[in-house]
Amino acid sequence: MRDPMPFAEVGEIRCDPERGRVFEHGWQSWSPTGSYRLGETPPRPADRNVQTLCYRPETPVPDGVFQGEGLLAIDPGDGPVEVWSAPGPLEVPSIRARREGGRLVVSADGPVRHTRAADLDTALRAWAAATAEGHAPGAFPAVPPMWCTWYGYWDKVTETDVLDNVRLLERHRLTADMILIDDGYEAGIGDWLDPRPGFGSLERAVGAVTGTGRRAGIWTAPFLAGHQSRLYREHPDWMVRGAHAGRMWDQDLAVLDVTHPDAAAHLVGVFRAFAALGITHFKLDYLYAGALAGRRHEDLDPVAAYRRGLELVREGAGPDATLHGCGAPMLPSLGLVDIMRVSPDIAPTLHPRSGDISQPSQLGARLTGAAREFLHARWWVNDPDCLIVRPEVEAREQWAAHVEGSGGLRGSSDPIAALDAWGLETTRRLLTPTRTDPS
Repeated sequence: MRDPMPFAEVGEIRCDPERGRVFEHGWQSWSPTGSYRLGETPPRPADRNVQTLCYRPETPVPDGVFQGEGLLAIDPGDGPVEVWSAPGPLEVPSIRARREGGRLVVSADGPVRHTRAADLDTALRAWAAATAEGHAPGAFPAVPPMWCTWYGYWDKVTETDVLDNVRLLERHRLTADMILIDDGYEAGIGDWLDPRPGFGSLERAVGAVTGTGRRAGIWTAPFLAGHQSRLYREHPDWMVRGAHAGRMWDQDLAVLDVTHPDAAAHLVGVFRAFAALGITHFKLDYLYAGALAGRRHEDLDPVAAYRRGLELVREGAGPDATLHGCGAPMLPSLGLVDIMRVSPDIAPTLHPRSGDISQPSQLGARLTGAAREFLHARWWVNDPDCLIVRPEVEAREQWAAHVEGSGGLRGSSDPIAALDAWGLETTRRLLTPTRTDPS
């Protein structure tokens, strides 16, 4: 497991107090990312549970300190941008900057690389390109658009909902090459092959989707086991000891130990079973859990264990399957996923309920998604999250504009019957393949 290291000073820089800015890169998909003035307080977790679910739990940020995970860039306002970053995806230090008079003192809890660039955009693009070398593919083919069940039906989705919307997509001439069945088909968090009573038949739903010539996708949180699940009850020895993945779905969450031979075989078997149904797109959610510290069967660093877990998923899903990360540690996922969510979840509301922009909201998804656009077609295909434009969605025009401005994955998640004329026209116009050029 990762031994905590003390923070050591790695540099300092003088900054213009009015024009200086610091760019923080968040740990995982949902972690806020952006550029902040020296006097600002960047977004911080609303509570300890959110710290675990959406930030980097082992290195909470002290008051008055900027912190990036694997990347911190400082624009002094009157000179080149200075960048401190991880040497690569296998070791990801937390990097801090604190104000001391007219300068920022930079420290890190692991090895860092120091570079400079003329401006922030150039610095971020150069860092992404350099970090991708030897890990990411050299080109990213266009990914067709999809339709997803989540934001229309949440965890109460049924087989009938899926099939009704496939028919409506055809009736309204809406392009969606892949249908993603999201959370709600399964009996429990960890019990992915057990159907939820009331969903219907996953096999029939997938068969109906693929029978139209479309691809079928499925949602899982492969490294989680809810305390109410059969997996957790029957195989407590398969869990990472001392690892707590937070609380969701009205239960505490344990972490599957992918270094345990039996747990590893189980994980591969789950994805082989899905692939046998004809599923080729796998949305892998809450992936942060796989990189949490704890006592594993094999004494393996959490980042290394996380990467092994994704390799096991790939083994089961097949070499040609599409792996779609979400809630995922960013740098440790490099080279192992094809598509990556780069922001918190969208929601029908503009602002998050708690005020913490790591939580579902249009504002949080827009801010962090825009700040990470530079990763598209350099590390993977970005996923800015789904288009939702039914009438009750707040500021739906602004959300549609954000999705249109991204080069990443286009996916609709409205019940098609709930769309008005503007929503149908906007959805039809925006359901296009991803851009293949870097943003």
